[in-house]
Amino acid sequence: MANRPILIVDDEEDIRELVRYHLERAGYACVCTESGTEVLELARMMPPALVVLDLMLPGMDGFEVCGLLKNDPRTAGIGILMLTARGSERDIVRGLELGADDYVTKPFSPKVLVARVGAVLRRQAGDEGESAAIRAGELVLRPDQREMSLDGLPVELTRSEFDLMALLARRPGRVFTRAQVVDAMHGPGYPVTDRSVDVHVVSLRKKLGAHGDRIETVRGVGYRFRE
Repeated sequence: MANRPILIVDDEEDIRELVRYHLERAGYACVCTESGTEVLELARMMPPALVVLDLMLPGMDGFEVCGLLKNDPRTAGIGILMLTARGSERDIVRGLELGADDYVTKPFSPKVLVARVGAVLRRQAGDEGESAAIRAGELVLRPDQREMSLDGLPVELTRSEFDLMALLARRPGRVFTRAQVVDAMHGPGYPVTDRSVDVHVVSLRKKLGAHGDRIETVRGVGYRFRE
């Protein structure tokens, strides 16, 4: 991953250059584009380590780009950090549900952005290191392939849903606060509301079907996976 560049996508040249300047100062190689369509082509030809993605792009917006990248097996493992002026809770939740790893709003601090990029890349490296299959009865998660099966059938999860499921299933019986869930999925200090964590849990329970009650709510605290 260390040799793969960071792909910066923004239709404003001054923003692209600002992000590129600070990331290159931090030691990262960068490639820039203003086109959502070109992101898909570049990501499939030479997968970057991370995409810094604006939402308001001409032609194909960042949400659509994110969804297409995360639903393509060739690009699903690429990290995505959304960098945008759209900072409503609705937009943040939508971005995370589509599989974005982080969400930074404009105007932004370059130092904070570089720190967030580093956090996403470290989490990805940790994901690659924790590759052993997680088995909990009829539930099997394969972190190296980012796949989950239930009763032998595949279950499609977003990146955030998979990270949440892996966090809970690795430590059955342990209670995780919402803050701990956010820290594990996005890194310390990530500005996510309790509601966005609850949205992921509700979606995950639906996908687990009859097994959804294995994710238990601990009132006033957080969540745990029932053994």
